[in-house]
Amino acid sequence: MKAFLILEDGTVFTGTSIGSTKEIISEIVFNTSMTGYLEVLTDPSYAGQAVVMTYPLIGNYGICHADMESLKPWPDGYIVRELSRLPSNFRSEDSIQHFLEENDIPGIAGIDTRALTKILREKGTMNGMITTNENYNLDEVLPKLKEYTPTGVVKKVTCAEKSELKGDGYKVALMDFGAKNNIARSLNERGCDVTIYPAFTTAEEIIASNPDGIMLSNGPGDPKECVSIIEELKKLYNSDIPIFAICLGHQLMALATGADTHKMKYGHRGGNHPVKDLKSGKVYISSQNHGYVVDSETINPEIAEVGFINVNDKTVEGLRYKNKNIFTVQFHPEACPGPQDSNLLFDEFIEMMGGKKNA
Repeated sequence: MKAFLILEDGTVFTGTSIGSTKEIISEIVFNTSMTGYLEVLTDPSYAGQAVVMTYPLIGNYGICHADMESLKPWPDGYIVRELSRLPSNFRSEDSIQHFLEENDIPGIAGIDTRALTKILREKGTMNGMITTNENYNLDEVLPKLKEYTPTGVVKKVTCAEKSELKGDGYKVALMDFGAKNNIARSLNERGCDVTIYPAFTTAEEIIASNPDGIMLSNGPGDPKECVSIIEELKKLYNSDIPIFAICLGHQLMALATGADTHKMKYGHRGGNHPVKDLKSGKVYISSQNHGYVVDSETINPEIAEVGFINVNDKTVEGLRYKNKNIFTVQFHPEACPGPQDSNLLFDEFIEMMGGKKNA
């Protein structure tokens, strides 16, 4: 069956329908990862977006459910050059085609994803429609595309109730703004007893649980939309409990302490982004997935300093807070399938909690 991808600038790509045949409007973003398509599909940070994979062949090693980063896939749509229908992998339990169908995610294959990516890089991220309707009317579609804005996505992806991963070490409160499973797993593997809290849990409840540390997770959407969460983070900042934050959590903590954020032209999404640790001078190859960034010029130097920068475009990739046991990163140290250069940051968090516990 034919499918069409219509961008808000009027560009139309024609390909083949994959997955569900429902029609969707979404923000179109691209990911440059060569592996890990299942981790991309099940990353809650993609809620409200349709993902273009720049690697030309997707699905060649099938679906292994143990590799999922959450209980279900989150993107509105999926866009690929070629979809492998015959996976080859001893761990494979399903085909990506069936996985998309089963989870009602529409997609399109057989289009020039390089040309599409170039458009998004040159013109910036834009909205688009995936449809199988050959009688679409551009005059009717384009106004709808321009009006679309993803809203309420953190509420959509966060857990409904708290849960716990038992450990015999430090107690960590993980605030789930759309957390990938591997964040809690990375802490638990280091012995931490991890309690996962819904995004809108009050600071009072978190503090009353007497955690040794607080983890702020990744998540989707515009950080400025999370007004009530930011107010709670102000209280957590003043609590003096050690805090480590990733991605959206990093942005929210920056907003809670007076800095500002803005939307990037096309964001950072992929597994090959170089990040420099200004403390050690080391450069990590990192996994990233974000469309917003903290404005470096709005950071109060009495509150925080830039701890990590993106080697390619010099944007802020992390902050170290002064006179506080708090550090935050824009990238993903918990990344699977990788790269895992920066997972030692979890060890730094463990050491930070040890300092608090022994105080």
